[in-house]
Amino acid sequence: MQGDFLPRIAGAAAFVMPFTLIAAETTTVADQPLLAAATINPIVVTPTLTSRTVDESLSSVTVIDRERIDRQQPRELSDLLRGQPGIDLTSNGAFGKNTSVFTRGTGSESTVLLIDGIRMNSATGGAPAWQFLSPQLLDRVEIVRGPRSSVYGSDAVGGVVQAFTPEGEGEASPWIQFGGGSFRQREFGAGVAGSEGNTSYSIAHNYFETDGVRLRRGGDRKGFRNNATVGRLSHRFEQGPEIGITGFRSEGRTEFDGGVSDYKLQAIGARAALPVTNWWDALVTMSESRDEADTEDAFGFSRFDTKRREARLQNSLYLDRHELVLGGDFRRDEVDSTTDFDERRRDNTGAFAQLFVDGGDLDVQLAGRWDDDDAFGEETTGSIAVGYQLDDRHRARASFGTAFRAPTFNDLYFPGFGNPDLSPERSRSTELGFRATHEGWFWDLSAYQTYVRNLIVFDSVVLRPENVDRARIRGAELVAGGVIDDWTLQGSVSVTDPRDRDTRNRIRRRSTHSLRLEADRQLGRVSLGATVVYQGDRYDDAANTDRLSGFPLFNARVSWEFSENWSTRLTVDNLLDRDYAVARFFDGDRYEQAGRSAFLSVRYGHR
Repeated sequence: MQGDFLPRIAGAAAFVMPFTLIAAETTTVADQPLLAAATINPIVVTPTLTSRTVDESLSSVTVIDRERIDRQQPRELSDLLRGQPGIDLTSNGAFGKNTSVFTRGTGSESTVLLIDGIRMNSATGGAPAWQFLSPQLLDRVEIVRGPRSSVYGSDAVGGVVQAFTPEGEGEASPWIQFGGGSFRQREFGAGVAGSEGNTSYSIAHNYFETDGVRLRRGGDRKGFRNNATVGRLSHRFEQGPEIGITGFRSEGRTEFDGGVSDYKLQAIGARAALPVTNWWDALVTMSESRDEADTEDAFGFSRFDTKRREARLQNSLYLDRHELVLGGDFRRDEVDSTTDFDERRRDNTGAFAQLFVDGGDLDVQLAGRWDDDDAFGEETTGSIAVGYQLDDRHRARASFGTAFRAPTFNDLYFPGFGNPDLSPERSRSTELGFRATHEGWFWDLSAYQTYVRNLIVFDSVVLRPENVDRARIRGAELVAGGVIDDWTLQGSVSVTDPRDRDTRNRIRRRSTHSLRLEADRQLGRVSLGATVVYQGDRYDDAANTDRLSGFPLFNARVSWEFSENWSTRLTVDNLLDRDYAVARFFDGDRYEQAGRSAFLSVRYGHR
């Protein structure tokens, strides 16, 4: 890969740049309400814990807003994430099967998943259960690429993905949706959101079920059922303080080859925002998340229930044009399982600080964090980012950051296979970026390099995890978006070179390049759209002998607002019926994915 790395970047730029240049010649915000200025440079909170525009965050950020979610009507969150810049993923089949998300070539445990600020990574396995999140209930998704341990602590080596549930605003707005499609898919959802005085509220529920697909050639279909509910309630007092509560629950059943699992994901959080003075704001949050699964397979019955409780205090001090953020958090992980872990609880205490220096055209961000964990002791991480405004439209940025990933309960304490002497994985990353923001269109180019040491891998000789490997990951991403006449366009290309520094082989199951293009057009009450995703080849083994070919996917959609507040939508995924796989069973068989599928839905109201 090293020899053709720069040509791949150049080819990616040549592919996407004409798309942005056409948008520049034909687009203005005033003429195109579909892509307003808030979409070109939206306000985000995930990179820095504070509200800043993407430009001001000095980060590589992708925002998937509610309009994009509604247009695409994905059945799974992975359908939204696949092919996004810096994101690669694998899954053990379609519909609720185990899914891994690799951000900038790092491991599936190295991306933090948040729902309304509540951490959802599993304490035992480390990776989030992406496959059990219902995208129909999400209002917005922010994807931050690059190390964020100096803000979030452990596991934020590759980045952070935060999903937001809807907030109520204005008059009560109820909605209801139902539909069905291929593989005996059936879905029903309903909700209402609004506000009354200084109190806002939202609640929604979605039920989805399918007979699933065959995970092996000639095998039986493996089904999936999901019941999901989200809710938010907040109140702002006349004096300025605001309190709120948010909740999420997803439960159901997923079948896999050789067994079945009944699962439950649950999160609840409370927050209080307190304006102490005109230059000091305080934010207190408390949350609890649960990841539970009862599994019956060839090995018998097993139960893994994990619980995470967290409390956080964050203080924002406004110093003229500058801002200083000081805070701390406490997190407790607990495991209740049929497996007799050597330890069932561990605590982590953290303290962090961020300084935002507004120097006019030159901005500087400094961040540092200290963690003290029961399992491995103390860890310190930090980052620095610099941004320079070249002119009204162009901005350059550079950053350096360190991060770490804590060993999981499985790594440390699993009976007979755990290793309590493991050290955390540690990384250092450098990034350079350049962003152009125009009226109605933008483009963003970034290049990065990450070194990881003390990689935690399972040693098949001693039959336990060890700190042995080192990795070097290089990559580049080009993102663009704009409007041409009535067309709303988004595009991205990613090139990644994830290498084991000892063997020089590509890291297992990582693709080296991906592409995602989205196009939607409004024609009166009818809208048309399509998404093209391409993911390159990957190796299913560390020795790089078992290659899985790359593949393109073409998804199409059409919607019709046939009456006031009533609409219908048809989506066809994998329109070309592409046969592909991104992972194998232990015995070498491929995990089969869904072929061509159609889904028709009817909706009343708007979210």
